[in-house]
Amino acid sequence: MTKKYDVIIIGGGNAGFGVSAVASEAGKTIAFIEREDFGGTCPNRGCTPKKVLVAAAHTLHEIDLAHHHAIEVSKPVLDWKKLIQREKAMIDFIPDAMAGVAEKRGDVYRGSGRFVGRNQVEVNDEVLEGEHIVIATGSRPRPLPIPGADLMLTSDDLLSDETLPKDMVFVGGGVIAMEFSHIFARAGVKVTILEVMPRLLPQLDEGAVDALLEESKRLGITVYTGVQISEITETKGRRQVVFTVDGYEKMVDCDSVVNGAGRIANVEGLDLDAAGVEFDGVAISVDKSMRSTTNPAIWVCGDALVGTPQLSPVATYEGRLVGENIVAGISQEADYRVLPSAVYTVPALASVGLTEAAATEKGLNVSVTINDMTGWFSGKSYAETVAYAKVIRDVNTDQILGAHLVGHRAEELIHMFAFAMRYEVPASSLKNDFYAFPTFASDVKNLF
Repeated sequence: MTKKYDVIIIGGGNAGFGVSAVASEAGKTIAFIEREDFGGTCPNRGCTPKKVLVAAAHTLHEIDLAHHHAIEVSKPVLDWKKLIQREKAMIDFIPDAMAGVAEKRGDVYRGSGRFVGRNQVEVNDEVLEGEHIVIATGSRPRPLPIPGADLMLTSDDLLSDETLPKDMVFVGGGVIAMEFSHIFARAGVKVTILEVMPRLLPQLDEGAVDALLEESKRLGITVYTGVQISEITETKGRRQVVFTVDGYEKMVDCDSVVNGAGRIANVEGLDLDAAGVEFDGVAISVDKSMRSTTNPAIWVCGDALVGTPQLSPVATYEGRLVGENIVAGISQEADYRVLPSAVYTVPALASVGLTEAAATEKGLNVSVTINDMTGWFSGKSYAETVAYAKVIRDVNTDQILGAHLVGHRAEELIHMFAFAMRYEVPASSLKNDFYAFPTFASDVKNLF
């Protein structure tokens, strides 16, 4: 017998919980389908456990700077096994806690769901029918067509392996690769990054990325861009990566090779054809409300929605919008214009709004101010190794169009710029406001 629901949610991560929060409050009957841990990638295999390692890297960074403050310390000893165990201990409650929330909001089905009709999903040989079905299946590592790709590790492996390698190679120079490269480099690992594009992090502002690149090199990270990977092989437990750069073939030998090429929508196995859902092999075709263009019963949100930022808060935001559109009828569209984000390197790179290149392309009348703050009192007080800021302002309206920071507590200060942009606070008001002094925040008034 087919069991019917108002809303079927495939995926128990942030996006799915965003949908269920709204649908449950409205009294809708809900079915959750989850094949792995409730909570999804971020709390179990992504940003939350990674930040435990980032925090350790920050401590190592502070120890490295101790001599600037007239403090003599011996070389720190990192117990990588204990650090991984600490990371696991800090998140081990999450899946059960999140499953408990799901059970309060609806029925929970453990297993892999697949479509068997336009409104039907099968899980564990049981067919469920939903007036609305939400694909919130998250993302998975991008497969790479490289001979020997099966020898590569993923970010999931890095968060579980209790053995610290001596040297490692990241194939791809995206956000995940940059964050982990800083963690491992500060842990004493020799790190190499191989990026196929002409530069790292091409979606971010070039000046900020260049500042981060110089800091990465200072740490001893070797970076090659514009490379072509030929193959990955294994000899006596060691990996060899053969690649071509600037017309020359090179080879790097290492303990571990990691897929750092980003993530793609995790929709494999859903049998989208059975639901009449248009899928081009990369993205499901959706309208501005995140609804399938070929099956109005189907919605997509979170990392499964290709083309929007793969960020935990964004997944929750999109999920809530889908929930509201299901409950109240289509009335909401996502707005990504002011979206602060951070690359959690050590120090971090944080961004919001337009890059300089994007502002120029739009033909806007802009003022671009770039500052190196390492020589400022705050930068010198904390012996900052990198402190870069670029702020883009619309000359005609005095509105901030974008901000891109590296170091100088970038991951915190970026929210001041985001707040000003969202609520249209003029740059002059931000510049002339009161700030506790001396703080990093008080330097914001000097960044225009």
